[in-house]
Amino acid sequence: MSAELEACRAALARFDIDDNPRTVQQKSRDFYWYSPVLKDLLQDVCGDLVVAPRSEAEVIEILSICHRCNVPVTVRGAGTGNYGQSMPLQGGVVLHMKHMNGVVRIGNDHLVAQAGAVMADLELAAREKGLEIRLFPSTTATATLGGFIAGGSSGVGAIRWGGLRNPANIRRLRLVTMEAEPRVLDLVGDDIAKAAHAYGVNGVIIEIEIPVDPAGDWVDVLIGAPDFASANRLAFRLGEDDAITLRMLSTFESAIPDRYFTRHAPFLKSGEALIAVMVARQDLDTLVTAVDDTTGAAIRFRADRDGAGMRLPPAYELAWNHTTLRAIKIDPSITYLQMMLPQDDLYDAIDRIAETFGDELILHFEFTRFSDKVAAVAMPLLRYESTERLEEVVEILETRLGVTVFNPHRVTLEEGGMKRTDPAQLEFKRHTDPKGLLNPGKMIAWTHPDWVPAPGRIFLFNR
Repeated sequence: MSAELEACRAALARFDIDDNPRTVQQKSRDFYWYSPVLKDLLQDVCGDLVVAPRSEAEVIEILSICHRCNVPVTVRGAGTGNYGQSMPLQGGVVLHMKHMNGVVRIGNDHLVAQAGAVMADLELAAREKGLEIRLFPSTTATATLGGFIAGGSSGVGAIRWGGLRNPANIRRLRLVTMEAEPRVLDLVGDDIAKAAHAYGVNGVIIEIEIPVDPAGDWVDVLIGAPDFASANRLAFRLGEDDAITLRMLSTFESAIPDRYFTRHAPFLKSGEALIAVMVARQDLDTLVTAVDDTTGAAIRFRADRDGAGMRLPPAYELAWNHTTLRAIKIDPSITYLQMMLPQDDLYDAIDRIAETFGDELILHFEFTRFSDKVAAVAMPLLRYESTERLEEVVEILETRLGVTVFNPHRVTLEEGGMKRTDPAQLEFKRHTDPKGLLNPGKMIAWTHPDWVPAPGRIFLFNR
């Protein structure tokens, strides 16, 4: 350790600290291995020690010490992110939020919890009061609220409420700044966007207030369709039908359920595209009628009548990035992309992708709302051959096929989901982290403001 790091280690000794190399390595990683590119680039990334604060006051003290000693700090939740967001590229302290996991209060229309609270626990706590949370990731059993807000963008519930960028879905963020004398700030309204989906580069989120709604009684349903285009046409009809309340709406090309949905295989018909929904029980009959009225479509599975005693996974563990996880477990050569196809040319775009890539790229859509309009976001499976071929696929999609790719094989904010520098987040960092010690390397505009992205070029790794 450097002299500064040794001094920091000594000053932090009174906190819950762990410098066991095996533990530190484990807590320095997330699900970056979803990407074979990041798996190669980030395999040696590791912090120097893990510190787990128990209170806001401890967070303030820890950040003050690290600031004085010039030691980087990377905040860590459960590590269920897929882009290396919570991996400490420059070592230093991994700030683990495992102790700050409490529910602060639940009101009639809101819930306040600490950043380390597990999403599934929040849903359970809300349901005990007849309420439910709006959005959660498919990894809800282990993912933390702070990690979801700092690293996520959408999830189950998006077909009703849109993604986390929808201002209605986050009411307040409480965070601590990285300064000689750390400040505690409460962000509300438009200011929330300064720290939401910022990978923790401009503040340590310690508490979040989110909306809650009356709890629904949801039923998982799987619907077969003759092909992917007809599955999506039906999905749009279901998503736009005000008489059918949905919590999740997902579609899959037939190769995905055929190969990877093994637990549900007894109920599915080979060669069919699939629609997965979570539908309100009171609207189930309306959904059944809509499916029955659609040529070639059929309900293949209903959780209220099928699969008793089979311990089947919930529908949301077939969707979102659990789709990728199920595929990787069966075929390690599989990875994925995140894309937005032109919505006004969706079906022709689907055909162009099929003609160009065949079985190399298998489509999977998640349905959400943008300005209350139903839209399909693509999270396709990609058969990985090499980094060079992956980069070529991305370039073909963007330059020839008119598809926007949010590249999950990048570790920085700008190269992946954001696609650009967020000026408000950058300016906020100048005030909250003037030394640039929070999760360094993840914001290009801070590290190298003149850097210009180019196809096949990866920031930080000279590739």
